[in-house]
Amino acid sequence: MSSKARVKDKWRLKEWYTIVAPPVFGEAVLGTTPSDDPLKLIGRVIETTLYDLTGDFTLLHVRLYFQIIKVVGKKCITRFKGHELARDYVKSLIRRRSSKVQGIFDVKTKDGYELRITAMALTSYRAKTSQKKAIRKIMQNIITKRASEMTLDELIQAMVFGKLSTEIFNEAKKIYPLRKVEIAKSKLLKIPTPEGPKPAVVISPLMLKGKEAEALKKQVIVESET
Repeated sequence: MSSKARVKDKWRLKEWYTIVAPPVFGEAVLGTTPSDDPLKLIGRVIETTLYDLTGDFTLLHVRLYFQIIKVVGKKCITRFKGHELARDYVKSLIRRRSSKVQGIFDVKTKDGYELRITAMALTSYRAKTSQKKAIRKIMQNIITKRASEMTLDELIQAMVFGKLSTEIFNEAKKIYPLRKVEIAKSKLLKIPTPEGPKPAVVISPLMLKGKEAEALKKQVIVESET
């Protein structure tokens, strides 16, 4: 058999799968992908922008990451993995004779998800160390408190659509004049399970052996939704 024929046979064996965003983003279609084995799709990370999901051009700089955790029929179910702002956008915010105040905080939502959130405040003029410290404390207090009051879905929306950064801006500007506050980055660290919090690591059955692999395969590959 020629190499061209072998390539054709490989493509014949592959089927197309539709990748969808989590319900918090309306299960919007993120794309399609071919695969000869749905197990190979588990754990794959999909990158998109908030503009692609909403059609709002002003949100082009918000990058979202989703990870495939389950395949139902020909549909790939994803989970929010994190987000970050485009580097060019962040660079455009930096000004001379002003300060950037950054804080990284680990938080827990009311439904048991743990995330690491990076917030960034940009001042109108150069701030003193004491003022930066006070702004960072406001960031921490608001982000930690709001996370504890929200579900994961509510927190995701508050982060990527600007509600959380607006609240920080309105409070922190009392300390020192600000130009902008952004939630620059987030990362899902842990998910709640019946056995307690577990790292948000997606394991494919292909990485396991024996009964453990078979048990996981039944969880992540489903013929149809019930």
